Amino acid sequence: MISTSTESVTGEYWLWREQKIYFVKAGSNSQHPPLLLVHGFGASTDHWRKNISELSQDFEVYAIDLLGFGRSQKPAWEYSGNLWRDQLNDFITEKIQRPTVIVGNSLGGYSSLCVAADYPQSVAGVVLLNSAGPFTDTNPLGAKKINPIQKAISQTLQGVLRQSWANQLLFGFVRQKSRIRSTLLKVYLDKSAVTDQLVEEIYRPSCDQGAAQVFASVFSTPQGKKVDELLNAIACPLLMIWGEGDPWMNSRARGARFREFYPSLTEHYINSGHCPHDESPEAVNQLIRDWYKAL
Repeated sequence: MISTSTESVTGEYWLWREQKIYFVKAGSNSQHPPLLLVHGFGASTDHWRKNISELSQDFEVYAIDLLGFGRSQKPAWEYSGNLWRDQLNDFITEKIQRPTVIVGNSLGGYSSLCVAADYPQSVAGVVLLNSAGPFTDTNPLGAKKINPIQKAISQTLQGVLRQSWANQLLFGFVRQKSRIRSTLLKVYLDKSAVTDQLVEEIYRPSCDQGAAQVFASVFSTPQGKKVDELLNAIACPLLMIWGEGDPWMNSRARGARFREFYPSLTEHYINSGHCPHDESPEAVNQLIRDWYKAL
């Protein structure tokens, strides 16, 4: 077994639309397209600390904090897949300057698909880890059809979150370290991976100015393109790695939907939860390496 580093890589800032965007870079290899690692909701480049050092031994690796998360700025904007799609594409165009393989977890996976669909010239391949985003007839995470009661609750919640007092109250509750730890323990199969360091890495950005407004916007902004629309628009190699123990989504059923619209994908199911890259980094790093080198 190859040991993985638990130390975060020091990064730098890139100015995008007058906002400071944090990113890290490690490794160099001109023989392969670079890797760009994109975190999920509430996470950051820190969530890839177990992957960057090992993958950078073979590839040029970048990781980026999406606008509104991590060490990136948090302006009072409308947050959506389209915004992060443009951020990622501009980063590839301006900083990496060649077609890139984008690796995304959860929300980062959906944003990566948006780039591949709308800016195919920037993307050499996509790796999705428990990727979020709704299909035309499903909810954003799972594989179940939304019933009228669920739809009404969702619409009510979106309306409530537009109220400043309600958003502040809910955000103040979910950002507590005890709640962060509780949530992580639910979505990680390996409870030992839920460390004080991980909790702190998620908690710290929630203290930044504007973090509460980002939280409200993500849950109240209209959804973008459906996953089936995005899959119908892409033509690049696609690797899917599923943490099969994810309680937020039925990975097998969701994987079947992806295959329905993109039969040529490569997929693997591993004994992990919603964040397999952090919970099972050795397995994920090896799967990415093997698939990548075979392209």
